[in-house]
Amino acid sequence: MAAPLAYSFADIVCSLTGPGGSVILSEGGLADEGITIAMTDDKTSMVTGADGSGMFSLHAAKSGRVTIRLLKNSPLNRVLMDLYNYQQTSSAYTGQNVLVLSNPQWGDDYQCQAGAFVKLPDNVNAKEGGTMEWPMNFIYIDAKLGDGNLAL
Repeated sequence: MAAPLAYSFADIVCSLTGPGGSVILSEGGLADEGITIAMTDDKTSMVTGADGSGMFSLHAAKSGRVTIRLLKNSPLNRVLMDLYNYQQTSSAYTGQNVLVLSNPQWGDDYQCQAGAFVKLPDNVNAKEGGTMEWPMNFIYIDAKLGDGNLAL
């Protein structure tokens, strides 16, 4: 099976839903750096004994951080700010976000659940507009990478 020859961010579909609303994040001002999904913990750890033997431990953690990078002038900054502000009004609203990111052309699929905003983005006012980075922590991230060879 030959490897796919092309990738495009234009194929990415990403949405965020939580208390206070929902938004399609794959449209309307994403920066070149896009959206990063990074796991928080290692999946295994290893302990070695004095005699050179060892043992692995498999960890159940599925948590991670999603960072959404928007252009400074993206209208999505206001939408995320409104969600952030609303969710800060009560602990009942914290940790309720769901983010889904997929690439139907490749078969990639990320389901991120039980998410909360980490902090407001740093707001740099300089010669160039730059980007706004919105970090979010999720307790559960289920990932599937496709191979780009979907049957049509």
